[in-house]
Amino acid sequence: MRHGKKFNHLSRKTAHRKAMLANMACSLIEHKRINTTIAKAKALRQYVEPIITKSKSDTTHNRRLVFSTLRDKYAVTELFRDIAVKVGDRPGGYIRIIKLGNRQGDNASMAMVELVDYNEIYNPKGDKKKKATRRRGGKKATTAKETTDKPVEETKSKEAENKEEA
Repeated sequence: MRHGKKFNHLSRKTAHRKAMLANMACSLIEHKRINTTIAKAKALRQYVEPIITKSKSDTTHNRRLVFSTLRDKYAVTELFRDIAVKVGDRPGGYIRIIKLGNRQGDNASMAMVELVDYNEIYNPKGDKKKKATRRRGGKKATTAKETTDKPVEETKSKEAENKEEA
């Protein structure tokens, strides 16, 4: 029976699991993207999403609650300063898990965990970088009289060539 088993224990004792998830959450906040196994990624999603929700309202109480779980000053300031601003209007679903395949050594299924708003490829609303346009030498500006005369002459000559070929 699985009564009361609401999360994956990841084959670790409580203290080890909490420390590991806190470290992974700090790395995710700092680097915006990490690679890990799928089981740890799913456990991390349950761990991080409530923390990011708390960061949306910047109060002393919420900062203390987040610091008690993350235990890293830099991660807390980064979370409240930068990440909370980007996810302010999002109602949840702050991280994305992308499956990568199996690890070389032990064949463990791997995944990439990333913050949704920091990926330019999958984020259609994000600021897109404009592609540098390269052009060859432009055409010279012509007067209105020349533009009306040229197409008519060219089309007549092309039609005449087509008739001669047929």
